[in-house]
Amino acid sequence: MSRKSAHDYDQELLVLFDAYVHGDLDRRGFLERAAKFAVGGVTAAMLLDELAPKFAEAQVVAPGDERLRAELVDYPSPAGSGTLRGYLVRPAGGGKLPGVLVLHENRGLNPHIEDVTRRVALAGYLAFAPDALSPLGGYPGDEDAARALFGKLDAAKTREDFVAAFAWLAAHGECTGRVGAVGFCWGGGMANWLATRLPALAAAVPFYGSGADPAEAAKIRAALQLHFAEHDERVNASWPPYEAALKAAAVPYEAHHYPRTQHGFHNDTTPRYDEAAAHLAWQRTLDFFAAHLRG
Repeated sequence: MSRKSAHDYDQELLVLFDAYVHGDLDRRGFLERAAKFAVGGVTAAMLLDELAPKFAEAQVVAPGDERLRAELVDYPSPAGSGTLRGYLVRPAGGGKLPGVLVLHENRGLNPHIEDVTRRVALAGYLAFAPDALSPLGGYPGDEDAARALFGKLDAAKTREDFVAAFAWLAAHGECTGRVGAVGFCWGGGMANWLATRLPALAAAVPFYGSGADPAEAAKIRAALQLHFAEHDERVNASWPPYEAALKAAAVPYEAHHYPRTQHGFHNDTTPRYDEAAAHLAWQRTLDFFAAHLRG
């Protein structure tokens, strides 16, 4: 049986799931409020299981793909977080390549983000996905536990740890020194923030990420390509003031809005995934990186 899509669920239920994913609603709260959608022998717990990520089913590039070289690597934290860990992937052929930071959602370096990192590497980049949860032991292997850990991070230190990840990647012996970033949800917000902090960042592609502080927009030197879901009130509310600041500062950008899509539409591990929008957004991302990171 094929997996359901977002269009098979009531929009209110999807909003509840979004609140649960982002820690605004705990499991008990979700189950209580989702109960009214549990009909025909389907329980609220079954609905949550349907909406939860299915990593193995959605995997696109296997961890042992012979076209790639992948490893977990450590790099130092300048913010006192100790030794940080990330997932480094590059094509097996070797040679210097542009770098791409892959910035995860609010669950750390989970199997889906590792898969996306391999997809980036297959496109011809030195791809590096740092794990914000490194100071707390790394991604724990469970999404609920990961969300709980995420709330314990020191946000200021985490930002500096990701600045350090950029510097580490740019200085890597197999990197040309030209680096871009692609981020999803929390990572999309991080991509926007890094663009204000790092003049050397060549390109930033946030997927449904909160905008950077409008007061900092004039500092952006990176090429920006932004992707938004239609049904994403929380993130989309930050876009008008951010866009106004980008225009006022004459910062070049391109923004794409995808009709009938949900927050997380690129994440193919859950029913919020929209295949057509995800493929279009990904091709736009790769074309954007090719234009701004190569040559």
